[in-house]
Amino acid sequence: MSGGRLVGLVAVLALVNFVVDSAIAAPLVVLPEMLDHFGTDQTAWLNATAMLAGVMWAPLLGKSADLHGKRRVLVLTLLLSCAGALLCAVAPGLWLFVPGRMLQGAALAAMFLSVTIVRDACAPRVAMVVVGIVTSGSAVLNIASRFLIEKLATEFGFQVLFVLSASVAALMALCVRFLLPESSVRTPGSVDFGGALLLGGGLGGTLGYVSLGPDLGWLAPGPLALLAGGAAASVRWFLVSRRKPDPLIDVRDLRGPLLLMLLVVFLATGAYQSTLQLIPLVSDVSPDQHLGYGLAGQGSVALLLAGPGLGVTLGGPAAGWLAVRVGPARTLAGAVLLGTVVTAGMFLGVSRLPVALCCGFLLGVTVGALGTSGFNMAGSLAAAERQGIVSSLVMVMVSTGSVVLDFTGAAVLKSTAVGPAGDPVNSAAGVFGCVALACAAFALASALAVRLARATRPGGGPPPPRPALTARTTPGVDA
Repeated sequence: MSGGRLVGLVAVLALVNFVVDSAIAAPLVVLPEMLDHFGTDQTAWLNATAMLAGVMWAPLLGKSADLHGKRRVLVLTLLLSCAGALLCAVAPGLWLFVPGRMLQGAALAAMFLSVTIVRDACAPRVAMVVVGIVTSGSAVLNIASRFLIEKLATEFGFQVLFVLSASVAALMALCVRFLLPESSVRTPGSVDFGGALLLGGGLGGTLGYVSLGPDLGWLAPGPLALLAGGAAASVRWFLVSRRKPDPLIDVRDLRGPLLLMLLVVFLATGAYQSTLQLIPLVSDVSPDQHLGYGLAGQGSVALLLAGPGLGVTLGGPAAGWLAVRVGPARTLAGAVLLGTVVTAGMFLGVSRLPVALCCGFLLGVTVGALGTSGFNMAGSLAAAERQGIVSSLVMVMVSTGSVVLDFTGAAVLKSTAVGPAGDPVNSAAGVFGCVALACAAFALASALAVRLARATRPGGGPPPPRPALTARTTPGVDA
């Protein structure tokens, strides 16, 4: 590919990933306004439902991309996200807003589909660097958009965010359709729609139990029914997937370096996302309330969320550059170790603005390097005709980890809230408990990442088998 075409490819795909941010991370800026508008304290449902839907959308769209073409499915993904954003913009209540967020969650697939298009178009060593730029380059726009969204939401309401997100998604669908080439690699087979529904339903039921348990009681019939339904759907998905000749996700392939990498991504991205969820909540509390934390009056939410955006911008390309030299597995291990240290710093960051800004920036570096290294590892472990589905597994783990720890963190905050029954506030115990939970997840991910680095070659694949030992012989002596 010529230099001019490569620059154009990178520019379009980086803007495509801006759609992902507008659907997933940008709503954090207006999270307090959404809570007030809908009269709810269910932060996880407002923030994480798009991620939850990503668990179902990612493998479904990844497999479809291998079968029908990556460009075609990327256009469909952007149009689905556009439709979901429009629903959120006009939703009068949660009954329509939550389905809109789940439809908008299809945008998550845009990230890994962009990665597979890069791997089709570039040589492997060049692709590692370009993947970092494509997945992280839009963070520059994300930083500016934080301040714009905050200002527009103050004047016109939080709905303006979803109108902008829908507009950008529609525009990028047109750009992808007319500016990017279609992949010539195809895989025979069919799409397992039933498996996608079972997988999404299993996680939804389980997380619904975690969300509603603190309100209705952990042993109440409603939450228990959700838990039982979610568990049954998950078990059914697992058993059916083992028997099907062409399942949505072949669980028989989930072993060795691939399984280790997916576990690392699950834990580390979940820890990052649950910490990021704390930022708008902490920034809404004043130190004068003497709760043991609070950043209100010290800086805006947009300023606090700009740090992670800047970190992602630097972390992604840097991880691609390092992966060419030391391998994606070692780069992944370094990123997770950094995240462990930085998350521990948030024990001070929830009450001190300079520490919060520094930790936010370094957490952004961590997640930028984490995503780039995960996709590079997946690409090195998959054949060309399976890039879509294997890369989608990275997004499944990103979505699942983020949702699980988002909901778990929200349950910790809810169960430790203090104040009047009608107007509770998060306690210091809850806030520090969420930070401790993220630290523990990062620490476990670090141990697995170090093991993964030791088990793989610098290029990302498993080490070659050792040659068989042969008996030594001495001249003139029979062996």
